[in-house]
Amino acid sequence: MIYQRVALIGLGLIASSMAHAMRAGGLAGEIVGHAKSAETRDVALKLFCDRVTETAAEAVQGADLVVLAVPVGAMAEIAAEIAPHLKPGAVVTDVGSVKQAVVDAVAPHLGPGVHFIPGHPLAGTEYSGPQSGFATLFQNRWWLLTPLPDTNAVEIARLRRFLEAMGANVDEMDVARHDLVLAVVSHTPHLIAYTMVGVADHMRRVSAQEVIKYSASGFRDFTRIAASDPTMWRDVFLTNKEAVLDILGRFAEELFSLQRAIRMGDGEQLHAYFTRTREIRRGIIEAGQDTAAPDFGRAARPKSEG
Repeated sequence: MIYQRVALIGLGLIASSMAHAMRAGGLAGEIVGHAKSAETRDVALKLFCDRVTETAAEAVQGADLVVLAVPVGAMAEIAAEIAPHLKPGAVVTDVGSVKQAVVDAVAPHLGPGVHFIPGHPLAGTEYSGPQSGFATLFQNRWWLLTPLPDTNAVEIARLRRFLEAMGANVDEMDVARHDLVLAVVSHTPHLIAYTMVGVADHMRRVSAQEVIKYSASGFRDFTRIAASDPTMWRDVFLTNKEAVLDILGRFAEELFSLQRAIRMGDGEQLHAYFTRTREIRRGIIEAGQDTAAPDFGRAARPKSEG
């Protein structure tokens, strides 16, 4: 056991998967959960929580670790609610995809006796809700921590040990660097996927039935990404706008270059470009972050554990 009591604020895919992993590894003495929806609380109590509460303030009382697993846009409100009820020495972390906005929203509310260690698990599926979690979600996936300069080193090490026990690879990163890196590897690719699916929806020369019936792996994968939680991604783009706009500008330049090569029939440029990008894919496979399987590494989704 690493933490006696863990409070999960927000009970979607990430929080429910954390709870299943905690139970599987015996990492917490008690798991307390909170969600706004009574239906979500009922499901969480049945599947993975020892207790659920109607308010976030009640859930965090006496907790050694508090995990904020709510949309980035809701962080400030939740932080203000729970701050007076946190016990001295408690660790507060989050799972938000953007870090500077979370730090700005949460840190001002927390007192000096509370250890705030922002975090972000680079793991997920297109599914959401308390029934979507499973214990192995974090296996061999990166969990980035962005501790503030004065954060207690002992508590950082304890949180790292906790996350590693759930199967994650843990690394530390500066807040600004995190937001730029994620704009490249996650945020902009999601926006492009949303855009491509939107383009297909608006192309009147291709019927909706044809788009669905003849979806090859490329478009099919775009739709998988575009099925992600709309509230979460709305908040990501609104709170990491500078980095995303920077990468989108570079993407537009690359796209213009490819358009010109296609128009001019420049096969050499296209072949060289695709060769370079193919090497990146190979690097991802060699790093163990996907497989070369024909299904693009996506085996049947594990069922949630009770």
